[in-house]
Amino acid sequence: MKTIKLNNLKYMWMLTTALVCLTGVSCSHNYLEITPTDRVSDAAILADSVLFEDYVINRYMGIQQTNKEAEGTPPGFGRGFEYALWSSLTDESMYTNDDNTWLIQRGQIAPENTGIAGTFWGRSYRGIRDINYALNHINEVPMSEGLKNRLTGELKFQRAFRYFDLIRNYGKVVLVGDRVYDLTDDFSSTDSLYVRSSIKDGIAYVRTQLDEAAGLLPVDHSSSNWALGRATKGAALALKSRLLLYAASPLYNAGSWSDAAKAAKDVMELQRYSLYQGGYGKIFLTPDNNPEIIFERLYATGAVHVALEIANGPNGYDGWGGNTPLQNLVDAYEMANGKAITAVGSGYDPAHPYENRDPRFYATILYNGAPYRGDTVWTYTPGGKDSKDGPSNWNTSKTGYYLKKFMNDNLPIVNPWGIAGTQPWIYFRYAEILLNYAEAQNEAAGPDNSVYSAINQVRERAGMPDLPEGLSQTEMRTAIRYERQVELAFEEHRYYDVRRWKIAEVTENEPAYGISVTKENGIFKYTRITALSGKHFETKQYWLPIPRAEILASDNKLEQNTGYGN
Repeated sequence: MKTIKLNNLKYMWMLTTALVCLTGVSCSHNYLEITPTDRVSDAAILADSVLFEDYVINRYMGIQQTNKEAEGTPPGFGRGFEYALWSSLTDESMYTNDDNTWLIQRGQIAPENTGIAGTFWGRSYRGIRDINYALNHINEVPMSEGLKNRLTGELKFQRAFRYFDLIRNYGKVVLVGDRVYDLTDDFSSTDSLYVRSSIKDGIAYVRTQLDEAAGLLPVDHSSSNWALGRATKGAALALKSRLLLYAASPLYNAGSWSDAAKAAKDVMELQRYSLYQGGYGKIFLTPDNNPEIIFERLYATGAVHVALEIANGPNGYDGWGGNTPLQNLVDAYEMANGKAITAVGSGYDPAHPYENRDPRFYATILYNGAPYRGDTVWTYTPGGKDSKDGPSNWNTSKTGYYLKKFMNDNLPIVNPWGIAGTQPWIYFRYAEILLNYAEAQNEAAGPDNSVYSAINQVRERAGMPDLPEGLSQTEMRTAIRYERQVELAFEEHRYYDVRRWKIAEVTENEPAYGISVTKENGIFKYTRITALSGKHFETKQYWLPIPRAEILASDNKLEQNTGYGN
């Protein structure tokens, strides 16, 4: 018997290994030599280009996976332990029944208790190992040079995606290069395995990977072998745009705004993408022939994500009221005339708070009086069917709102299993690129005409008026941040945006507000309430803690992020 001490940097799921050993568990050498019968061997994969390509495609399945990876839980929808979205770690929403989100919103995250956010380190390094394996052996596979280049580009994109996920969550990361570790390696003297590179070096490495990927990948999916959902040149450049935008931001301070603007401009100049004009709410329900989508994850009947409609629908419709919008987000939506609800002359009426708002509000949030599935959402008390007085009252929203975005009203709420859950998860879309450009160019050169053009395209598509001329750089910065907040709501941007701007100690220390609606003599009264008590943010939370198990498995050689102990 030999005892093997492992962590995810040492060993990330070999395709042909039949046993996963945990720290301190003894593993039989003979057992490891048994040929598994439940999977394809590496020898078979390296001898067959079709199998090898399937291996590469399967690496997409792990991108932005969760700790339910073994159960196939997808990204975005069902982002965490079960059904919680990443938005429910921010000032966008809260998860009604916790789902291991509340401890993060309350600032209680720790290396021993990472809640919904504890999966990035392990899953990312497992994925990197799998990708390195493929890159190290691709020259052994009989295939055309063109196919080899394409698959190499996909693998480099996947590796860059993994590292970017690590960087944006932990800051400094371990760069393992092309190395592939297995159970026979001696890790006792490999201290370099635990050295975390600087943020600047990490970003430079990912940038190089993306440049190489972009040079190898096709521009579009014209070939039948390149279905939607696989990386293209545009996907690589879009990830580079986001990477360099983050790099230039105050939290990272590891890049230039002009480089970030150019990276976004490179995507724009492909002239491959444009804003979808079929309605803001339908962007997320239209996976095919949608010119706005740059990179997405697709689902089909039999391979679905969580059933969004029942997971988030109002309790009056037998929904579970999962990710419920906060009043903090509701208050952020401008009036239809482009003025904040607090601005003089906005026309905002507290007695009718949902009238004449930014059209994206109606496509994103269900509120008291909202039309829904041929009926109306009623969250008022007493008696509102979507309040605590309605059916399934344990699923009643604590915020007074329900999620509308992503929901497909043509899919069933009751008994949706195997039918619902086929909406695509969009990683990159063109509106983000325009907003990336507007932000970076404004920071680099001020609010020039190109900044106005980029942001006004997004506003015009939404049905909002153009920004007023003559804004200062600071005023434009505020406008761009607003646009990102509402245009990209619930798409996993807000969590990272408020951190990279270093404003999370403001936004995340605001109470988690909701609304209480009462009805007396036919008149609705709206009262602000605290929906989740104890919301709190500390500066250490700009980065996630590395899980304690990883630190211990490295014999405490792996450096923990500041504020979380050793």
